[in-house]
This record gives sequence, C-alpha cells and structure tokens, in this order.
Amino acid sequence: MEFEKNLKSLETIVEKMSDEKLSLNEALKAFEKGMQMIKKCREDLNQAEQKVEKLIKIHEDGTAETEPFDSTDLADK
Repeated sequence: MEFEKNLKSLETIVEKMSDEKLSLNEALKAFEKGMQMIKKCREDLNQAEQKVEKLIKIHEDGTAETEPFDSTDLADK
C-alpha cells in the first residue's frame, strides 16, 4: 500500500489549489489528479480495513478468538 504517499500527494494538490494562482485549466487538472488520489486512498483504506480483526476473547489456553472488523460497530456507539 502506498497510502501515505498518495495522501501526501493529495495534500500537495490541495495546497497548490489553495494558492489561487492557477489558471482554470491548471485547476481542473489538479482537481482531477486530486480525485484520483482520493480514490487510491479509499482503496488502500478499504484493503486495510479488510485485514483488521477484532479481538473477541482470549481462551484459557492463550489462543485468541477474533472476528472480522465491521466499521458499522463504530457507528453504533
């Protein structure tokens, strides 16, 4: 995953667009690139989320019982 690299690119694009010295064409190109970076970041986060498991219980023999992480669990709290 290149999440950190993509996020940094997105931050750079936002800073560049905030400068307000871009032509309309340059701003549109930067916006398109930013949308691509957002898509890549979301894909990376989704992949990471699929790998995360929630610890349910530790048995007496020391083995862990887990279940897949469900982000809706956070919304319920």
